Amino acid sequence: MRIEHIAVYTTQLEDMKSFYMTYFKAISNEKYINRTKGFESYFLHFESGCRLELMQKTGIDEKIDNPYQTGLHHLAISVGSRKNVDLLTQVLKSDGYIVEGAPRTTGDGYYESVVLDPDGNKIEITI
Repeated sequence: MRIEHIAVYTTQLEDMKSFYMTYFKAISNEKYINRTKGFESYFLHFESGCRLELMQKTGIDEKIDNPYQTGLHHLAISVGSRKNVDLLTQVLKSDGYIVEGAPRTTGDGYYESVVLDPDGNKIEITI
């Protein structure tokens, strides 16, 4: 078995799409629009085969700002090497994104940084 995709609601559909395409080399399908339901979405495809569905719907509220709530906590995206973790983290920081955790080796042996996407979702950039 494998995870087929992860879906995330957003109020910034185009910004989120651009973020993942620009920094994580995602490829997007054409936008799906259901005017009756006030729903729009993109499926972003990553080289590994994993997909991320970005969804926007009228009437969806922004998330509560509580880092310790139930639900998805973070996405981890592998970029292949320590050098790539360091480089991408610096590029994101230079482009104005919040680096919540500088590159480091964690207690369980991961080399990672943590950056926030346009909606404030935590993205672990790993080897």
